[in-house]
Amino acid sequence: MPLVPYDDRDGWIWMDGQLIPWREANVHVLTHGLHYASAVFEGERMYGGEIFELTQHSERLLASGRLLDFEIPFTVEEIDRACVETCVRNGLADCYLRPIAWRGSETIGVAAHDSKIHLAIAVWEW
Repeated sequence: MPLVPYDDRDGWIWMDGQLIPWREANVHVLTHGLHYASAVFEGERMYGGEIFELTQHSERLLASGRLLDFEIPFTVEEIDRACVETCVRNGLADCYLRPIAWRGSETIGVAAHDSKIHLAIAVWEW
């Protein structure tokens, strides 16, 4: 069975507060998160329509961002809702979730406090 590349799939990804078509969820090559590893993520699972320890994952994501000296611009409750919304929109009840936050491409260099903090949530069948 041929492998379907992750950048060429059908579905929806939640990005910075809105659901966008999977193939349109792109990040610029000069994004700070890529060059300086200024990104944090969680790996989560949904079983039978319930995300395992959802709130704990969202709390840890925010705490991880603070360790890198950035504030993710969403609350735990907003992230929880976005995770559920993304699974539902993709028609999945058993899946893997990957919330990820990163510094954007507004500035480059070690100190990037002026870079926007982005948040995306991708989900796929598992």
